[in-house]
Amino acid sequence: MEGSVQMLITFAVLAGVFFVFAKEWLPNDLVALGGMSVLLLCGILDEGDLGTVFSNSAPMTIGAMFILGESLTRTGAIDWIAHHFEKWAGNSLPRAIIILALIVVPLSAFMNNTPVVIVFLPVLMAFARSTGLKASKLLIPLSFLSILGGTITLIGTSTNLLVSGLSKQQGQPAFGIFEISGLGAAYAIIGSLYIYFIGRHLLPVRDTVSSLLDAEDTRKFSSAVEIPEGSDLVGSRLIEHPLFSTRKRTIVYEVIRHGRRVDDIPLDAIVLGANDVLWFRATSKQLAEIQSASGLRKKGGEGMQGEEIKTVEAIIGPQSPLTGKSVKESNFRQRYGIVVAAVHRKGVNVTMGYRDMRLAFGDTLLLEGPVRNIVRLNKEGSFLSLNETTISPPLKSRMAVAVIILAAVVLSSALDFLSITSAAIVGAVLVILTGCLELRNAYKAIEWNVLFLIYGMLGIGLAMQNSGGAEWIANAVVEALGGYEPLVILAGIYLLTLILTELVTNNAVAILMTPIAISVALAIGVSPRPFLVAIMFAASASFITPIGYQTNTYVYGAGGYRFWDFIKVGLPLSLILWITAMFLIPRFWPF
Repeated sequence: MEGSVQMLITFAVLAGVFFVFAKEWLPNDLVALGGMSVLLLCGILDEGDLGTVFSNSAPMTIGAMFILGESLTRTGAIDWIAHHFEKWAGNSLPRAIIILALIVVPLSAFMNNTPVVIVFLPVLMAFARSTGLKASKLLIPLSFLSILGGTITLIGTSTNLLVSGLSKQQGQPAFGIFEISGLGAAYAIIGSLYIYFIGRHLLPVRDTVSSLLDAEDTRKFSSAVEIPEGSDLVGSRLIEHPLFSTRKRTIVYEVIRHGRRVDDIPLDAIVLGANDVLWFRATSKQLAEIQSASGLRKKGGEGMQGEEIKTVEAIIGPQSPLTGKSVKESNFRQRYGIVVAAVHRKGVNVTMGYRDMRLAFGDTLLLEGPVRNIVRLNKEGSFLSLNETTISPPLKSRMAVAVIILAAVVLSSALDFLSITSAAIVGAVLVILTGCLELRNAYKAIEWNVLFLIYGMLGIGLAMQNSGGAEWIANAVVEALGGYEPLVILAGIYLLTLILTELVTNNAVAILMTPIAISVALAIGVSPRPFLVAIMFAASASFITPIGYQTNTYVYGAGGYRFWDFIKVGLPLSLILWITAMFLIPRFWPF
């Protein structure tokens, strides 16, 4: 009876965790660790189980690979390739997709695909602007190609490493770094051909958030005016002045009163007083209008044309301190002298009421402000700029060293000189010791939220085994499909993993499904290997929704996409790859 109660509690915790994942009420890592904590309090997990969870080699390997990938970024290796893209791609969308596939797929095979997408995002946005193409025709292909590349090797995605680590922990032989490369190459080739011949025609023509800017007279400048004694404007509200109306799109960044910023009153509620100083953004034409307007005078006799205003599009990253805060609470204007002109979320450009919106990962902001203020905010790393790279000047003198170290990691693992975990850790230490990456940047490179999510889900997965939940699910699958051929059961496991991945995070699904897949295979008397490979590919190849994979979330707002766009382009690709997997997996890994 106690076992049944523990199983019910475990299923309830798992359901609650997945429900909160889907609702996005809390950060995923916090939810997973919270679920594990509940299971500890209920006695389903104990301290010995915690030792098992934290002794799993997969998170350590993933963390080391984050560092190795960052060394390539910091030394400019990826940036050099990315910035040659425009020259190689010409002005043609078909050619651009071919070049993108030839670059992104191999890169993503040997490093985390998220930094590859981050580096290429501003490059593709600039390419779209220079050629007149829409970014929406390029960014989904970027994400999909990076995902396809990640399936080629064991280190291409954290999901592959997780499944390999979990299976080894349950007594299965370790996966080699190139063991899955045959199927991964087939995925990459078929997926690339699909994007070129079919997918690009299904991609929408969408405007990004920057399209909200005025088409004409786009150069803008910052300057200041003062309200003199006796001006007719004294006692009037700022927004009532025709020069600062929404229609004119002349934006006031701050009001200085008695030498201090007016921070405690919203701009639309400020009543002008004598000697108030207004700092604003305007076009050259509007500057001339303000200069000739009555009731205003140039501040300190300075010229009306000051520092040029820069407009940038920026994505809120998964670890940004702005996540969960509203635009109003973030105090962009007061802290940085920058205005949030609009927000893009889930296919909608929001221009009204966005100040009270809680910012979330994937939101795209349209920021306007003086260049020096944009640079200052950019250095904080609170967002990913779509207009320019956000990393420090690259250490080009260390580029070759970083590439050689990564190649050594791959070769030493492929030749069984070291395990992938040992090789990755040694490589991570070497890139720091050789100056390819500073220690502080190495710590920043590790996506700690991903690692803590993994640890939390490893605990929940272990509780599924301790309570008998994994065995119960496996028996239910066998009972429902036991009369069919192993290939049918394999197809069912793949589809279930694929569907769950599109609804919640892929790593969580991989951790949940791996022990179930092993139990199902052993129950029907076949090798678990093909089932483990199916979990790897189903959980890694996420194309149908923007929330199933992090790179999809990055391009979601940047490309001005809607949720349906991913379904329209990604669902046929997922079905094609499912059929491919069912044909090839039994041939590479017989039952």
